[in-house]
Amino acid sequence: MSFERTVLLPVDADTAFDLVTNPERLRRWQTVANRVDLRMGGSFRFTMGPGHQATGTFTEIEPGKRLVFTWGWEGSDAVPPGDSTVFITLEPWENGTAVTLRHEGLNAEQSSGHAEGWNHFLDRLTSFAQSGEPVIDEWNAVPEPQDPFISAEGSLAALQFALNSISEADLGGPTPCAEFSVSQLLDHLAGSISSIGKGLGAAISDDPALAAEVRIANLAQPTLEAFAAHGLEGEVDLGFTAMPAKVVASILNLELLVHGWDFAQATGQGFEIHPGHAEYVLGLARKTIGPEQRASGSFAEEAVIAESASSLDRLIAFTGRVPAGA
Repeated sequence: MSFERTVLLPVDADTAFDLVTNPERLRRWQTVANRVDLRMGGSFRFTMGPGHQATGTFTEIEPGKRLVFTWGWEGSDAVPPGDSTVFITLEPWENGTAVTLRHEGLNAEQSSGHAEGWNHFLDRLTSFAQSGEPVIDEWNAVPEPQDPFISAEGSLAALQFALNSISEADLGGPTPCAEFSVSQLLDHLAGSISSIGKGLGAAISDDPALAAEVRIANLAQPTLEAFAAHGLEGEVDLGFTAMPAKVVASILNLELLVHGWDFAQATGQGFEIHPGHAEYVLGLARKTIGPEQRASGSFAEEAVIAESASSLDRLIAFTGRVPAGA
């Protein structure tokens, strides 16, 4: 069986092709993180949502006309990588481009499940093509993270949404981290992610000239992929010291989630995280941040707020920041 649907996008064929192949564009409507080697025989890895990674290989590429790739899910016995095929065709129509997605090689149950997913993402593609504005994907919420990797991917989704709105004019502005401007906090976050990624053996290259979201996304994807391959056992050599992988995973979660809140506050944005997700990261923080970390200046003393405060506000307060409205 197969799934097939056509959507009409108010853009030309080259722009439509860019929307379905460009990593930056894909993050606006489909993926949390992605790795794309757009060439014949090249591979991709899409984090479609926290804890859900699709991989495959490109088998046909006709820019502006057609894209074919194998498809499957990491860790899946039902639809493993290479077990099915996705065909995307682009055809001009009077007001733009008709984009048809056909997914073949699925049984009835698999076709039904993939139909739900593809309809969700094709609706988001249509909306983004029409407005040019990304919208938070509710499927990226993580009410009950099962492990720190899923939590980190959910945190990355929220962080990247905040980074999307950072402009050149924002870079010199202050942040809740008194010692950092927005630009300096970006450098700090990029350095932290890079250090972890390199310690995991990932190929990491930082380019400060890139836009904020692209810069951090380019560092976070290989780091998270390498961490998933490494697992939580053993240690990670960060250069200046080696730490247990579980501790490093907690640090990465804090970097992504708390600094996502920092950037949102610095630029006047809201910051959406499921209370269960914030509670999970607060639990990681309580195991990671102790007197030694506060004494070193890495974290200020915990701010005092009401016990009835939200999970996110309690997490922010624990890291030494004062939540908005506290």
